[in-house]
Amino acid sequence: MKAVTYTAFGPAADVLNVQEIEARPPAPGEVTVDLAYSGVNPSDVKARAGARPGVTKPPFPVVVPHSDGSGIISAVGDGVDNSRIGQRVWIWNGQWQRAFGTAATQITLPAEQVVDLPDPVSLQTGAILGIPGLTASHTVFSGGEIEGQTLLIHGGAGTVGFLAVQLAKWGGARVISTASPRNFDRVKDAGADIVLDYNTPDLPEQIIAANNSQLVNRIVDVEFGQNVEIDTAVVAENGRINAFGSAQEMSPTLPFYPLMFKSVTLEMVLVYLLTSEVRAAAALRLNKALVANALHCPIQGVYSLEDCALAHQAVEAGKRSGAILIETI
Repeated sequence: MKAVTYTAFGPAADVLNVQEIEARPPAPGEVTVDLAYSGVNPSDVKARAGARPGVTKPPFPVVVPHSDGSGIISAVGDGVDNSRIGQRVWIWNGQWQRAFGTAATQITLPAEQVVDLPDPVSLQTGAILGIPGLTASHTVFSGGEIEGQTLLIHGGAGTVGFLAVQLAKWGGARVISTASPRNFDRVKDAGADIVLDYNTPDLPEQIIAANNSQLVNRIVDVEFGQNVEIDTAVVAENGRINAFGSAQEMSPTLPFYPLMFKSVTLEMVLVYLLTSEVRAAAALRLNKALVANALHCPIQGVYSLEDCALAHQAVEAGKRSGAILIETI
């Protein structure tokens, strides 16, 4: 099979190569997927660059990058129903703790890591559902149903935030989101009831005012370290903060007593480590929202396997309006 590989950390143009590698048939409990698209996420780019603290070399001699993807099951191992052959699927954790990810024409992995893709949904959309989709679904619904509640979603213009706003509205919540003023229309189009400038100095007061002088029930946060004081000020008693990022401040000071005396639940979300039961619930919600036409997954660019380095550079550049995909067919 043809695959993008790297054997050392470094700039994308220097270390990513396309080569033929041997395909592996499915073992018991596994499936082989003929890939159509591979999603490129910030975590994939950071892993290739060697940006993770304390990691000095790739974990495997040869790495095929990327965790997310979509395609069609072409073979199954013992213990997997033959009826799965021919199914359109989306993939999660393709390269998590494994050498070979989705930047290839094929991938073989445990059957539970491929999810049926509803017929109305494109394979391009399917390649977005692994990391950003599951993160959005889990952070919005972790803790139970949200109908009638108010959610604050920080960074509603980002890849996860944009999906989270849509899912929260689909779930029946009132949504307040933060964003840069240049992205206000984008976040409003996603369904946010109120969009506020995340740089405004009186943001906590504006959030509370936007919620009819009430505190908010739940918070989805992409920059927990920067926002912890804001979150503490605006979260309601027995509220919940689901944080999936803190790149700007990795060692925040936690206002323990103010949070404790509101009995706030704080969840640090790492989508790679969701339990099977929790992940299945998040995946089911994604598929239901897609079938209901309640979830739009924008795509900024689609690249060839040979242009994978350009795709990585597009993710590194930031300020994207949609996902970056590799066409693997």
